[in-house]
This record gives sequence, C-alpha cells and structure tokens, in this order.
Amino acid sequence: MQEPFDTAPTPLSTPSVRRGGVLAGIYVGVGLLMIALNLRMGVASVGPVLPAIERDLGIPAAAAGLLTTIPVFAFGAFAFLTPTLTRWIGLHRLLALTMVVVAIGIGIRLLPSPVALFGGTVLIGAGIAVANVCMPAVIKQDFAHRVGLMMGLYSTALFLGAAAAAALTVPFMSALDGSWRGALAIWAIPAVLALLVWLPRAMRAVTGSPAVAGAPADAIVEPRDEPRMSALLRDPVAWAVTGFMGLQSLSYYAALTWIPSILQDAGVPVSDAGLLLSYSSLPGIAAALLVPTMLRRIRPTWLPVVLSAFLVAAGLGGLLVAPGGAAPWLWMTLLGLGQGAAIALSLTYIVLRAPDAKHTAHLSTMAQGIGYLLAGLGPIGLGILHAVVGGWVVPVAVLVLLLGVQAVAGAAASRERHVRAGRR
Repeated sequence: MQEPFDTAPTPLSTPSVRRGGVLAGIYVGVGLLMIALNLRMGVASVGPVLPAIERDLGIPAAAAGLLTTIPVFAFGAFAFLTPTLTRWIGLHRLLALTMVVVAIGIGIRLLPSPVALFGGTVLIGAGIAVANVCMPAVIKQDFAHRVGLMMGLYSTALFLGAAAAAALTVPFMSALDGSWRGALAIWAIPAVLALLVWLPRAMRAVTGSPAVAGAPADAIVEPRDEPRMSALLRDPVAWAVTGFMGLQSLSYYAALTWIPSILQDAGVPVSDAGLLLSYSSLPGIAAALLVPTMLRRIRPTWLPVVLSAFLVAAGLGGLLVAPGGAAPWLWMTLLGLGQGAAIALSLTYIVLRAPDAKHTAHLSTMAQGIGYLLAGLGPIGLGILHAVVGGWVVPVAVLVLLLGVQAVAGAAASRERHVRAGRR
C-alpha cells in the first residue's frame, strides 16, 4: 500500500527546516520564492522589446523571434545536466549557482553584439533549466509536510515574475532613453537579490550523511540498491507526468507567442492585444495559488486536469469566434485560469508522484527535460501552420485537439501512485 501523499517527511528530507521552527521555515520559503520569481523574468522581458531589438540590430523578425523560443528548448536540453551537477555540488548550492548563471547571462546581453545577445539568452535558459529541475526536489526535501502550499506559491511566483517582466520592461526602456539593453539588464537585480538571500541556506551543510561517499549530503545520487534514473523511462507514471508537463507547456508557449497576432489579425489594436495578454496572468496567478492546495480534497482526481484543458480550449475558441468588444476579456480570463491551473498541476504532480527528494529530482529532470523540448515545438509549429493555411482557425483547432491529449495524460498523472520507488 502506498504511503499517504503530501504528508510525511521523506528519507532524504532535511529536518533542519522543521526543527528550526517557524522563522527558519519562512526564511527558506522566502528564499525559494525569490528564486522562483527569476525563473521567467529573463525570458518574458524580451517579447515586449522585440521590435526595438529588430530595428537596432537590423535583424529579421524571424531571427529576433528565436530570442523567445531558444530559452524553451534550453529549458529542456540543459535540464538533463542537473543530476550530474547535483552529484558534484548538491541541490541547495546548485540552486544558488543557477542565480549566478542567470545574472551573468542577463549581463552579457548588455554587450553591443548580436552574438552576445543570443549567447546570453542561451546562458539564461541554461540557468533556468537547472533551477526548474532543482526546485521541486528542494521543496520535497525541505517542505515535505507542506508540498501543496509551497507548490502553489512556487507556481504563483512563476506567473508574477513573468507578468512583472512583461509589464515593466517597456517603461524601463522609456526611462533609459530607449535603451532596450539597459531595460533587459535591470532584471539581473532580482537574480542577485535572490542569490544573496539564498546563500546562507546554500552554504549551510545539509543534515544527514550522503548516500554515496564524497558527495554532498543533499546530492541526488543512486546507491547500488536503488534504480537509476533510466528506470523512469520504463515507468508509465513518469511518462504520464512528462506528457502532461510537455503538452501544457506547449499550449502555454504557443498561446503566449501567437495570441497577440491572433487578436491583431482580428482587428484588435496592438496596445489592447498586449494588455489582454498581460491581464491573463491575473486569473492565472489565482488558479496557480489555489489549485495545488485543494488537490487532496477534489474527487475524482482527474477533474481539475480536464477542467483546466476545457477552460483553455474555451478561451482559444472564443478569441476566434468573438474577438471584438468586451468579449476578449472573458476569453482571456478563461485562458488564464486554465493555464494557471495546468502549470500548477504539472509541477505539483512531479512532487506528489515521487516518494522522496531523489526520485523527485529524477522525475523533474525527465518531465521538464523532455517536456520543454516538446513545448518548444509549439510556437514554431503553430507559426508554420499559420503560414501554410493563411489563417488561425486550423492552427487553433490543432491546439485544441492537443489539449484533449493533454487532458488524457493529466488524468493518468493525477492517479495517486508513485513512480518506481525502490524497485529494480
């Protein structure tokens, strides 16, 4: 019989947070959430200033658009480095190092060169990729008794960081005499602040003995009597979580990239299209905060998964059918609610479907590594399909069909069971 979900500490959990009292728990939680805020800022800040980048560097729109798609592929590709890095460095120190990498990547984009711009973007994506994988494992290790709450706050912080970057980058550029480089560089400050707050936690030795001699105590390693990460590739629970993560990310990034174009092609002014996209983050934040904390009380378990897919489909369909007047505000509300719930669910399932921090890290690597590589195809595929058919009905219809597959994968991931814990 499976152990209760989201309640007991795990074999690799760090009891120091619980023994240290409320203040210690709050400090660690604040540090994690400050890091989470930075996991979308460096990417979401680029979109609003893409026209200025195109004009300044004289590059075509397609090349400039890579600045928003490269990070998504980087999220997937660099995620697979995380197990090796944690073996050398440990989870908590590695999380601190990701903020250093993100800040350096943002700083490199200040250099007056297209190579520096794209190179810094790859570096930002690499730092975020590793942090994406580490965060669920650290939450499982330090907050095994508060997984629902912390995953809700974590998902909310992702939305808040993206919304802040999207909303404030253009005003920053205006305040800096039209310097898009300076506006993008400002987002290194939150990364440095997060690093300074997290550094004491990262440098303190983790309680307990390492599973393998010579490794940090919080390293994710496989003792001889435990299955290696490759075992997850044969596990249906792991594939359900991975499929749900990948498909909801594909839907999210495809919508994020093309909804302004869908609205503008329907006659919505450019300024209103941007405002509507930013507004969708508000209901997304609410859903991301509430859904993980309510999971244990919702039956059947697949209900929030199916409902989130339905809300996104209704929002996308509504934008095609009735894009004028006040209706888009309703459609973007539905879209935001569905996306916020789906993102929070996909991240929470990574934690709930693993019995301990080690398996959480492995499952996080698989789900986010493969998932984000799949997600990167969404914006590109939708753009190609739009160019071929010359309209948005067919691309959106394909996206809605994929939402059906997403619901099936999510329903499988919602079942209360663990991946291959302790099985050879």
